[in-house]
Amino acid sequence: MTENPVEKWHRIVLTQDPGGLSDLLADDAVFYSPVAYSPHRGREVTIRFLSAALRVFFNPSFRCVRKIVGPTEGLFEFETRIDEVMVNAVDLLTWNSNGRVVEFKVMVRPLKALNLTQQRMAAMLESMQ
Repeated sequence: MTENPVEKWHRIVLTQDPGGLSDLLADDAVFYSPVAYSPHRGREVTIRFLSAALRVFFNPSFRCVRKIVGPTEGLFEFETRIDEVMVNAVDLLTWNSNGRVVEFKVMVRPLKALNLTQQRMAAMLESMQ
């Protein structure tokens, strides 16, 4: 059986290897940030955001809470600690018939974690330019 996109994403997170993102994402992937009003469109911009997220969220406190997988969509919930703030987040993935993610939506809670995420992601994206 072929590995589903939620499992592929989880493997990328655990290995910290953004090289797998090109194979995970469709050319027309759309990324929905928890802090941006408008979605970001395209594989390259989505790779940029997800690569930054790997650096911001992954640390020794990172743990997968649950994975839910359907025929064309799935959920990856995780928790991590950044400084003294516990972050709870959900990645919602929708994929096409080729198993490539066409929509990647991120939700973060609580508000303190969302604000910290916005600050850290902005700094990381800036440093990656």
